[in-house]
Amino acid sequence: MNMIDFMEKFDTEEKCREYLYNMRWPAGYICPKCGVKDEPFQIISRNLYQCRHCTHQASVTAGTIMDGTRTPLLKWFVAMYLMGSDKGGCSALRLKRELSIAYDTAWTMSHKIRKAMGERDGLYLLEGTVEMDEAFFGSPDEGGKRGRGSGKTPVVVGLSLGEKGEPVYCKAQVLESVDGESIKAFAKQAVQPGATILTDGLNIYRPLGESGYAHQPKKTDPEKESENLKWLHIIVSNMKAFFAGTYHGLNSQHLQAFLAEFCFRFNRRFRQEQLFARTLCACVNASPFPRAKLVMS
Repeated sequence: MNMIDFMEKFDTEEKCREYLYNMRWPAGYICPKCGVKDEPFQIISRNLYQCRHCTHQASVTAGTIMDGTRTPLLKWFVAMYLMGSDKGGCSALRLKRELSIAYDTAWTMSHKIRKAMGERDGLYLLEGTVEMDEAFFGSPDEGGKRGRGSGKTPVVVGLSLGEKGEPVYCKAQVLESVDGESIKAFAKQAVQPGATILTDGLNIYRPLGESGYAHQPKKTDPEKESENLKWLHIIVSNMKAFFAGTYHGLNSQHLQAFLAEFCFRFNRRFRQEQLFARTLCACVNASPFPRAKLVMS
């Protein structure tokens, strides 16, 4: 839906709450504590639902990333719409302006939504033919070299290809170290066993062939243009342009969250009309993520 349709559908707090209620309990209210399905008592003054059997009280946001929020649902919905539908992303500064909230609140909301995006994509594995390569993000140390050993943050990126060789789904993971064990751990977490993995000729990818994957390395001359891993390199370039254009560079501490945001939208790029609903679904099903934990992560 476009912005006009969105604002017409969710122009009041009550409409947002009703939509969220129906998303969480489409077949009727189920008590989060005792699991009994029954029509709850409604405590309208506090926007709570009380179980008729165990008297447990819950809100529509309980158990989601919005758990305990004081920010109106309408503003959460707009934040999800902007972050889910705009391929250029939405910075905390923009959320602050659009929602008329404090910057600290906007920053927290945006990171919670990214956390939910990452959890959602973690449910799926890349399969078939997968391109894999490492990339380096951030600014190099002053006077340092480029690439490996530059002080930049290393990231491994996997991209599954369709039957015609077109890009389908993408995953990315920050690496603590660029070595075979880290690559193998990423593959185990992100790639379906038995998949064909295409890489360059670096030795760090050698363990893939020993881990149940059909590894096909290909040595390339870094001084020359190559068709090897073509689509993956394009995706990495788009990632870097996205980070530089919207966020003007990133702190390595939260780089994983922004990678999750990019991949979430990329993986749903052909379902533009569903992006808000899918973003909201991710936020509803994600585990609560308190701000204190976010600041420490």
